[in-house]
Amino acid sequence: MEVGIVGKPNVGKSTFFNACTLGHAEIASYPFTTIDSNIGVAYVTSQCPCKELNITCNPQNSKCIDGIRLIPVKIIDVAGLVPGASEGRGLGNKFLDDISRAKALIHVVDAAGSTDEEGKPCKIGTHDPVEDVRFLENEIDSWFFNILHKNWKKFSKRIHLQHEEFIKVVAEHFSGLEIKEEDLYLSLRECDLNTEKPDTWKDEELKKFSTVLRRVTKPIVIAANKMDVAPKENLERLKEIGYKIIPTSAEAELILRKAKDFVDYVPGSEDFEIKSEKTTEKQKHALEIIKNVLNEYGNTGVVQCLNYAIFDVLERIVVYPVEDENHFTDKKGNVLPDAYLMKKGSTPHDLAYEIHTDIGKNFIYAINARTKMRIAEDYKLHNRDIIKIFSAAR
Repeated sequence: MEVGIVGKPNVGKSTFFNACTLGHAEIASYPFTTIDSNIGVAYVTSQCPCKELNITCNPQNSKCIDGIRLIPVKIIDVAGLVPGASEGRGLGNKFLDDISRAKALIHVVDAAGSTDEEGKPCKIGTHDPVEDVRFLENEIDSWFFNILHKNWKKFSKRIHLQHEEFIKVVAEHFSGLEIKEEDLYLSLRECDLNTEKPDTWKDEELKKFSTVLRRVTKPIVIAANKMDVAPKENLERLKEIGYKIIPTSAEAELILRKAKDFVDYVPGSEDFEIKSEKTTEKQKHALEIIKNVLNEYGNTGVVQCLNYAIFDVLERIVVYPVEDENHFTDKKGNVLPDAYLMKKGSTPHDLAYEIHTDIGKNFIYAINARTKMRIAEDYKLHNRDIIKIFSAAR
C-alpha cells in the first residue's frame, strides 16, 4: 500500500515526508525498513485493543505507545511538480512514474500562499493555493488523456473489429498504473459514454473520461501546510473546492519527532510534555510556539492526513490475527502481535491470504477472539477485530 506525497517545490513536501518517517529506524525487523531516497515508512494510528482488554501488548509488525497502535504504511516522496510535468518538463517523467505506484495522494499545498506557481518564494498571501490544487488536477488529467489519446485508434479497432470488451482492453493498457477493471466500471458509469463505439468519442469526451478516471484511481487529500502563518481566508477558500482539507504544520511535527530525547509525544496527539530539564531557551521558545499551534488547531495535521488517506479514502480497517484466542497471542506468546490493514468488506478468508498464501489456500474457519465464537466465512471484518484463523497449513 502506497501513499504519494505530492506538491510543487518549497511547499514543505519534503518536511512532511521526513516528519512522517523520522525516528523509527530502530525497528529493523518491521515491514518496509529497506527504503531508498524517495520511499519510506510512515505510521497510521488506531486505538489498540490492549487497554480495552486490560492487557499489555507486545507488537511485532507495528508499535504501541500508550494504547495507540502505530501501523506501518509505505509512502512515496514524489518529485516536485512544475507546470508542464505531463509533457515531461522538469522532473515530470519521474513525478508521473512515482504517482503511478500510489493508491492515494496527499497534496501538500502552501496554504500561506508564500510560493509562486514554480515554487519560488514570494510574499505571504500573494499566491492563491487553490491554483496549485487545480494545477495538480490538470497535470494528472493531461497525463491520463495523453496515454489514452495516443492509443485510442488502436483501442477502437480492437473493440470494433475483434469484438473485445472495452473494459478489458483499457485495463490491460493501464495495468502498469495499477488501474483495475472495477475502476474503469466506476469511471464509465459516471461518464455515461458509449463503450461499444469508442471510435465515435471526441477529444472532449476522452478528456472527461480521463478526469473521472483520475478522481477514481488517484484520490487526493489536501494538506494545507504552513497553517500557523496562512491567512485564514486561504484556508476557507481551500475548504470550498470539494476536497478534504486538513490544516497542517509539517515543520512542527518534524520538530516534535526530532525532539524525542526530551519531549514525550505520540504522533498525531494534541499535546506533548517536556521530559528533560536540559532544554535550552531557544528550544523552549520553539516548543512554546508549537504548543500554541496545537492549542489552536488540535494537532499538527500530519498523522491526520495519513489516517484520512488510509482509513477514509482507501477504506482500510485494522484487524489483529492471533493463534491463541484465549490469551490473544501468537504461538510465541506475543500479545496482539500483528496489526493488518484490510480493505473494508474483507472476510476472514481474505485475512488468511494476507497472513500467508498457504494459510489462505488451506483456510478452514475463523473465530472471533473476543466472543470465542466461530464466524461465517463471508463475515465482513470490523475495525479492531481480533481473529483466530484455523487452517490446515498451520
